Amino acid sequence: MQNIDLICLGKLNAPYFAAGVAEYQKRLSAFCNFRIIELPEASLADKNASEAQIEKALQKEGKAILSNLRKGSYLAALCVEGKQFSSEELAALLAQRANSGAGDITFVIGSSHGLAPEVKQAAQAKLSMGRITMPHQLARLVLTEQIYRACTINAGMKYHK
Repeated sequence: MQNIDLICLGKLNAPYFAAGVAEYQKRLSAFCNFRIIELPEASLADKNASEAQIEKALQKEGKAILSNLRKGSYLAALCVEGKQFSSEELAALLAQRANSGAGDITFVIGSSHGLAPEVKQAAQAKLSMGRITMPHQLARLVLTEQIYRACTINAGMKYHK
C-alpha cells in the first residue's frame, strides 16, 4: 500500500477544519497509508518581522520539514509559483508514483511565510491550489480531500463526477 504523507506547519485549531480533515483521513485508509505530520511554526518575536528574521524562521522550518521526509519519498511542495493540477492530474501523479516501485509521496504545506528555498529545491514537484489566497488550515482540508478524490479516481469509483 502506498505511503502518502502530508507535512504541515502549525496545528489545526478550528474544529470544523479538523473534523473535515479527520473524515478524509479516515476514508483514505482504504487506499493508502496516509499520515499527517504537524510541525511547529518557527516563532517570530515581532509581528513586523524583518526579512532576515523571516528567512531565519523559514530555514528552521525547512530543516524540520526535510528531516521528517521518508527516505526516498517524492516531495511535492505547495507554493504559489507551483503548477496548478486538476484532480485527474493529481490522480495520475499518485498512480505513477505507486506504479514506480518507489511509491512514497510527501506533500508539504508551509507556514504563513511560505516554504524555505531548500524545501522548494528538494521538491520534485511544485503544486499550486490556484491563484487565490486561503488560510493554511483550509488548504490542508482541500488538499486532503483532493488526495482522497485522486485515490477514488484511480480506483474507478464514482465519487469524482
